[in-house]
Amino acid sequence: MSRLPPPPASIRVVEVGLRDGLQAVLDPVLSTTDKVEVVRLLIDAGVREIEAVSFAHPKVLPQLADAEALMAAVPRVPGVRYRGLVPNEIGARRAVETGLDEIVLVVSADDEVSVRNQGRTVSDMLVELEGVSRLVEHSESDLLVGVACAFFAPARGPVPWAETLRVVDAAVDVGAAGLYLAATSGMEHPYELAEGLVRVRERHPHLRLGSHLHNRNGFAMANALAAMSAGVDWLETSFGGLGGDMWFPGHPDVLGNAPTEDLVHLCDTVGVDTGIDLARYREVVDFVARLTGRPSVSFVCRGGTRDELASAAWPEQS
Repeated sequence: MSRLPPPPASIRVVEVGLRDGLQAVLDPVLSTTDKVEVVRLLIDAGVREIEAVSFAHPKVLPQLADAEALMAAVPRVPGVRYRGLVPNEIGARRAVETGLDEIVLVVSADDEVSVRNQGRTVSDMLVELEGVSRLVEHSESDLLVGVACAFFAPARGPVPWAETLRVVDAAVDVGAAGLYLAATSGMEHPYELAEGLVRVRERHPHLRLGSHLHNRNGFAMANALAAMSAGVDWLETSFGGLGGDMWFPGHPDVLGNAPTEDLVHLCDTVGVDTGIDLARYREVVDFVARLTGRPSVSFVCRGGTRDELASAAWPEQS
């Protein structure tokens, strides 16, 4: 692949910790009040796009059973947009009543992952997509589609591009306002991520396009740079790296979403504006860690920032 252009002057960061992060926390179940406080802290730190809820059946995800109550309680601040995930038409019927700015349906490009994760084939989910799109069309929300396993699938390897494009084209056909290509396995590398995003951009130049990042192989920040250079509109990450591919085999320390705080630190370092204050965002990470009992796996929380290391003093020698 040819040399990537430099990253953009700014990038939109979508915080998915309240949904994709907390759904991996089975115990304790956080109160709606605590979740609202997380939202307030995120907004105070400069986060402007928040995936806050999922409309899965409460028995499937007890942690996210308070979706309607949470959306009724979150602050409605000018410029702050809220997203919610729906698994099917039933969830979409609930979602359209809550005043969400965006409603997301995830469709895997890989059939095996689709069956194991959602109990339906890709073909089944594309039929579901048509029904969800009709519901959202008559609401004030935008429809987004997440293409899971867009590049690589567990127990398989690279996903043929034709299978990914099948989902991408279906999303465009039903009038989705945008979509994201998800690095679901956490084994994607920068060149395949960038190439996929460029190909979608060339095929559908007016489509809003994002990427959802996982970090199993430690490539998430390299993938973030590649995605930004490829012209992505937004990146999706989670506080503390919480959530993500926790149901795949592997050590917990390397499973999950890319940490938002690492992405903000990277962007600050290379001159990409996110609008997020890293110091205040780290307060969010600390608060969520106290609520969940799960410390951040990010590099910046464990190793500090460049500025912190530059200003550190050598210990006195005896």
